[in-house]
Amino acid sequence: MKRRTFIASGLGVTAAAGSLAAPALAQGNIEWNLPTAFPKNAPGVGSNVVNFAQKVAEMSDGRLSFKVFGAGELVPPFAVEDAVQQGNAPVGHGPTYYAAGKNPALHWFTAVPFGMTAGEQVAWLKYGGGQEIWDDIYAQRDLVPFYCGNSGTQSAGWFKNEINSVDDLKGLNMRIAGLGGEVFRKLGVNAVLMPPPEIFQALQSGAIDAAEWVGPMLDQAFGLQKITKLCYLPALVEPGAGLSVVFNKDAWAELSPDLQSIVRNAAAAAALENHANFDYHNAQAMAALKADGVDFRAFNDDIVDAMRTAWLEVQDELTTQSEDVARVRESYDAYLESARDYASAMALPMLSGRS
Repeated sequence: MKRRTFIASGLGVTAAAGSLAAPALAQGNIEWNLPTAFPKNAPGVGSNVVNFAQKVAEMSDGRLSFKVFGAGELVPPFAVEDAVQQGNAPVGHGPTYYAAGKNPALHWFTAVPFGMTAGEQVAWLKYGGGQEIWDDIYAQRDLVPFYCGNSGTQSAGWFKNEINSVDDLKGLNMRIAGLGGEVFRKLGVNAVLMPPPEIFQALQSGAIDAAEWVGPMLDQAFGLQKITKLCYLPALVEPGAGLSVVFNKDAWAELSPDLQSIVRNAAAAAALENHANFDYHNAQAMAALKADGVDFRAFNDDIVDAMRTAWLEVQDELTTQSEDVARVRESYDAYLESARDYASAMALPMLSGRS
């Protein structure tokens, strides 16, 4: 699609739907709107896309810039990829599993239970064939994806009451995203997916009994410790949640090769800073939460075993339903097996010895 065609269609959307796309040229420069699935002032997740946009503008000397819009400002948080696919926004930001209703294989590019850490996910994408599969799956919807960061291992959730057995989970209303929600459903939980800004009020009001959000930094920022002091760690069902920047294929084609290269490198640089941001500030936030009286606990072995059994059922069900899941799972599991062996021999003993 020629640039003038995309601009014309974007301006048509602007008139009808409040300036979603509106790619604009000023003295040869390109300025595009960039909606994210998160509040743009949220640490870690919101700062990730702001950082990406800043890097692109700096590296391109202003020839390409993005105006970031937080969740709900232009499109609902769970509809960012839809807006990009439909051409209502040239580019968007968020976790791929928010669009998993389109294709369940998208979960594997954010996080799956008992899966890869942040570092392992990057290794799989770059060297294990993961990016090629991701590109192919997204091409089905005329999208072009780029890895942009990762939350690292998340918290299992904030609970109002102790969880000492699988029976204690049954009947709970819990905010939880991704395939972790499917695992908890098999254990009797009513898993609820709601936008991040709604979590505090829902937990406070009693609409939900527990909430899985991200980790210490973001959980503290959202004030979950003000409602309950009981938090379980770690989220075995979400060991490292990836973030992505996704372009409309026609918009991407409008960018010159050097601007495309800038986008790729800006996403990689933003990902590196995002990893460091989460690692550093999660540690600081955990210390502050402990000082505030938060009781961090781990699920017992019986609960973990039940979660693992439920996950095997969930992934087998999805594999029989989707050829894309079967394909991505084959690649993902092949690397995960070797990564697990390596971590058992190196990372786990080192961390155990360090403590």
